[in-house]
Amino acid sequence: MNIFSKFKKLFNPIDLTEGTIWKTILLFMTPIVLSYLFQQIYTLTDTIICGQNLSANEVAGVNNSNSITFLALQFAMGLPAGFSVIVSKKIGEKNELDARKSILVQLIFGFLIGAIMTLVFIFLIKPILTWMNINPSSIDVNADEIYNSAYIYTLIIIIGTLPVLFYNIALGVLRAIGDSFIPFLFLVFSTILNVGLDLLFIVILKWAVIGAAVATVLAQFIAAVGCFIYIFARYKNLRLQKQDFHFSFKYVLDHLKLGLPLAFQFSVLGIGIIVMQASVVAFDKTAAGIMVDLTPATNGIGAGYKLNNFLMCLLNALGTAMLSYCGQNYGAKKYERIIKGVNQGIIIGFIMCIFILLVGMLLTINGTYIYIFLKADKVNADVIKYGNIYLYTILPLYFLLMFLFIFRNSLQGIEKPLWPFLAGIGELVGRILVCTFLPSVINNGPINSSASDLAFVMVALADPMAWLFADIILMIPGYIYIYKNYNRKYELIRKLHI
Repeated sequence: MNIFSKFKKLFNPIDLTEGTIWKTILLFMTPIVLSYLFQQIYTLTDTIICGQNLSANEVAGVNNSNSITFLALQFAMGLPAGFSVIVSKKIGEKNELDARKSILVQLIFGFLIGAIMTLVFIFLIKPILTWMNINPSSIDVNADEIYNSAYIYTLIIIIGTLPVLFYNIALGVLRAIGDSFIPFLFLVFSTILNVGLDLLFIVILKWAVIGAAVATVLAQFIAAVGCFIYIFARYKNLRLQKQDFHFSFKYVLDHLKLGLPLAFQFSVLGIGIIVMQASVVAFDKTAAGIMVDLTPATNGIGAGYKLNNFLMCLLNALGTAMLSYCGQNYGAKKYERIIKGVNQGIIIGFIMCIFILLVGMLLTINGTYIYIFLKADKVNADVIKYGNIYLYTILPLYFLLMFLFIFRNSLQGIEKPLWPFLAGIGELVGRILVCTFLPSVINNGPINSSASDLAFVMVALADPMAWLFADIILMIPGYIYIYKNYNRKYELIRKLHI
């Protein structure tokens, strides 16, 4: 067996109801980690190339736009995730007609909903930027350049949300078929393509912020087209036919019932992140409202965000693995295995948290990670300070995020979707409350560039407090539905077998 075959074998389906639990979870999450890492590499290449080639103000504009684009892109990822439940079910039932109808419904209503969402977000860009204290200025050159960069980048990315939506529809269909290797290959392809386009548009053609946004959108568009060409070429039974265009209103409604709530659940966190980013921007403005050179708070925490998202891949993959693990064992009625799996998942999670803490802290020495994302002429002591404050605050509290990922996904896996949704609301409330009140209370007044470092710690604390709010919401149902109820069900099943 050659190396490629061995690597491909990692993506083979795994029966999560059998075998040593901790080994099964780790084996199953390995390809998930690889996929998440490549997704982050896709994002990081944009950041690195922009940070090394754009001005400090342009980089700040891109960093400020990330919270808005996150809101839109999460919607474009959540909608197909909900839709995919139906096509998975139909393929599992060997019902090719309804599977094709599901693909058609996803394409039609994905386009309609995506187009409406795109138009809405285009009109919301300026109001949201104003809400974040990012405004055009005729007297402040820095503020004006930051605003223009943020607006242009956001506008192009928002226009490109339809390709993202269709790309995720295609990935959902492939995974429903049971093919997880081809989606990974397309992810690698789109990452390499994005790097090449970034270098072409930013470094060679000097398109600056426009080049960064166009490269991202174009890479997603080509990947989406490639995915659908592969699906219809490889799986002839899924090619759309004339009879597939006859579907009932109920069939459409079934898709919307699953797609829209998950889209809102995915994107609701973006509102809290926008509020948090608005708090960060305030640290870059003087009391007179003039933007500070190099925008140290925005660019420092922007680099911290990127490193955080990369380090988070391990816990994110563990959570995704727990969803499938609990789902399979729930279907097999192996309730004791669910309890043991959650317990062992928590132990694995704590080990990961220690590893992440050590790696993260090492990278903060002399602001090492900052220089990965920003060219040296865009870095000063304040940029490093703000980035490090953020990481020093969140990394020791990663265990809160670990509990969030494990219990949210485990409850989703045993068909208790209300609680993960409420946990998302809890995260939103936590971020808003912390960012709205704590910084100004600690600073004894309005926030500006002369605010204390402790006030910025309060902004950084918004993430861990959001995780804590979500954990509080998840712990009680987690105990009731996973531990208490399943202990009873296991004892009942055991007695029946005696």
